[in-house]
Amino acid sequence: MAITFSNLHTEEGLKAVEEHLSGKTYISGDQLSVDDVKVYAAVLEKPGDGFPNVSKWYDTVASHLAKSFPGKAVGVKIGGCVSQSGAQKAEAPADADDDDAIDLFADETEDEKKAAEEREAAKKDTKKPKESGKSSVLLDVKPWDDETDMKKLEEAVRSVQMPGLYWGASKLVPVGYGIKKLTIMMTIEDDLVSVDNLIEDHLTSEPNNEYIQSVDIVAFNKI
Repeated sequence: MAITFSNLHTEEGLKAVEEHLSGKTYISGDQLSVDDVKVYAAVLEKPGDGFPNVSKWYDTVASHLAKSFPGKAVGVKIGGCVSQSGAQKAEAPADADDDDAIDLFADETEDEKKAAEEREAAKKDTKKPKESGKSSVLLDVKPWDDETDMKKLEEAVRSVQMPGLYWGASKLVPVGYGIKKLTIMMTIEDDLVSVDNLIEDHLTSEPNNEYIQSVDIVAFNKI
């Protein structure tokens, strides 16, 4: 049931609202309602210090309206007239077109609902962690000589494990004079693995340099 007050432009009318708001934040309870907007529109200006409850309530409602319609006056349809909120509050002409009024409690249109859904979807997308780019790399791993155990050489290569590094297929390729090299594929996550560091700090350093003489990058392709 709507709550109404009369003569809100008079001291007597404001006293009634002052008493009603004693111990309350809003006209109809704990939440902003259409009653607050109607009474707010009927009060011509912010009451003075003689009406502390009304003054505090007036500021609260004005703040809500300003947040709902930032940077513009808010038209509230009251009895065929239009009242505007905040610093831009001004007396509307008596023959103001009702179509210009904004009903704060009207249902959202389909376009408004769609726009709200798109904004929410955009927020969720920005919160998703960005996936790291990946690359496919082909390496030539060369032994010291023809006496190097190539099985142990491959085991040494594959023993290198780190986040973002994935070893793939491999094969032995003859080089000459009985020497073979290991050709091996690997996939890396670019943000996590540096190929140069992998070669210098892991493949050609102790203890793997017992079997591995050198490592060359044959192919490097972004996935």
